Amino acid sequence: MVSRLFGRGSWPEASRIADILRQETLGGVLLLIAAAAAILFANLGDGYAKLRDTAFGPESLHLNLTFGGWASDGLLAIFFFVAGLELKREFVAGDLRDPQRAALPVVAALGGMALPALVFVVFNLGGSLEGWAIPTATDIAFALAVLAVIGSHLPSGLRTFLLTLAVVDDLIAIIIIAVFYTSSLHLNYLLLALLPLVAFTVLVQRRVSTWWVLLPLAGVTWALVHASGVHATVAGVLLAFAVPVRRQDGGDGAGLAEHLEHRFRPLSAAIAVPIFAFFAAGVHVEGLDGFTDALTEPITLGIVAGLFVGKTVGVFAATWLMATFTGAELDDDLAWPDVLGVAMLGGVGFTVSLLIGELAYGVGNLTDEHVKIGVLVGSLISAVGASLVLVARNRVYRAIEEREQLDGDHDGIPDVYND
Repeated sequence: MVSRLFGRGSWPEASRIADILRQETLGGVLLLIAAAAAILFANLGDGYAKLRDTAFGPESLHLNLTFGGWASDGLLAIFFFVAGLELKREFVAGDLRDPQRAALPVVAALGGMALPALVFVVFNLGGSLEGWAIPTATDIAFALAVLAVIGSHLPSGLRTFLLTLAVVDDLIAIIIIAVFYTSSLHLNYLLLALLPLVAFTVLVQRRVSTWWVLLPLAGVTWALVHASGVHATVAGVLLAFAVPVRRQDGGDGAGLAEHLEHRFRPLSAAIAVPIFAFFAAGVHVEGLDGFTDALTEPITLGIVAGLFVGKTVGVFAATWLMATFTGAELDDDLAWPDVLGVAMLGGVGFTVSLLIGELAYGVGNLTDEHVKIGVLVGSLISAVGASLVLVARNRVYRAIEEREQLDGDHDGIPDVYND
């Protein structure tokens, strides 16, 4: 039997992912609003920088952080917690538990991370290479906001692929952050973090979901990981991977991972990520000359080319190689231009790209401004390129959507999922 790439999958998984994508689309719109507000505020005076750099919190607990620091270290831990829950559920109980279905987004994510990093390095040979990982991530909320703006009716198989690609990107990004962007390691705090993490794990494995028990343990784990020197967002992924996916009784209903994801995803999409975007995206531009000067900097060019060229070629080439060497074929309704459009959409990097930029070059300096301009311009070019390709295919997508919604026997399940 010939393997199909970008198939629509099962109805339970398709309907669950459709619900997730609706929430992420709203989050993407809020993210764009927050980013626009940050850029406007940053260019009205020094109030933005003062607010971002105002510190508060207990110094004795290593938690005297700026507003920007609380956003990147604290709120993004929620984002990575949700991403970890989604990834674990997909590979344990979702359609991606089938190795053949899981291979494509994993290989595409690897290609879409390796090539952008290589492009950045080529542009910065002999210069600063600390930011090599900046153009490697895909921002699913931003990408879905682009789809909403252009009115694309992207088929469910491609939407699922895009979501999974972004989640795998996030996991690889958190590994990169932990390994390559940990400047100093305090092993004693890291070992202490195992105590609340183990307690959290034992409780969730017993299906305890009481928030006033789990939340303090998660908070202590986060604080100790932060004090260890490892970026605190790593704690979010560790906590997520501790949560069981399947129900204790072995039934097919929602397990604890899906329950927690349902609770925390709105918080991540509507609050955590937009607030981080506000404190991370504010770039002060010294007029048109300052903007054009920034675009001549190797770091800026490396990020722009990495996001647009690196991501597009990396994801597309990895997918083509999968098809060529495994004998797999595209789903009957799709063509290679569809893959090209989604690959370009993968170059819409924002949240994690800005986070890595802060870790690589710090906050509030000239290089940080170049990083932000590179991320914004690279994401914008990728969004425009993807829009041109995908809008041209919208008539085909509408026809696919009509078939995917047709329920002739009125059983609540579209007929295409009963074939």
